[in-house]
Formats: sequence, structure tokens, C-alpha cells
Amino acid sequence: MIIPIRCMSCGKPIGGLWQKFKERNGGANPGKLLDELGVKRYCCRALLMTHVDKLQDIAKFRA
Repeated sequence: MIIPIRCMSCGKPIGGLWQKFKERNGGANPGKLLDELGVKRYCCRALLMTHVDKLQDIAKFRA
């Protein structure tokens, strides 16, 4: 739902990189983009590449 603030495996702060990654990922090579953002570890790269942002969909059903 919401991108974690830190990587679950290594503990590196990656929450601030999600917005930059989402804005700049317009069909570009995600590997090069992650290199530019300074994300080197496989666990952090996988977390950013596989995250699906569902917050807007869930916010519709507020009680």
C-alpha cells in the first residue's frame, strides 16, 4: 500500500526515493534509473520496482 520508509532487508532509507522513481519512470530502463538514484542493493531495487501504489484506491472507502 504505502512504500516502506526503510528497506525490510537491509534497513536503508528508501521512502524518499519512491516519488522520484515514480516521476522519472516513464517507460525508461528502471535499472539505469535506480543507478542514478543511488540504489545499489538488490533488496532495495526489488522493493522499489515491485511496489504497487494502492493508497488512492483505498482512500475512496474511508469510513
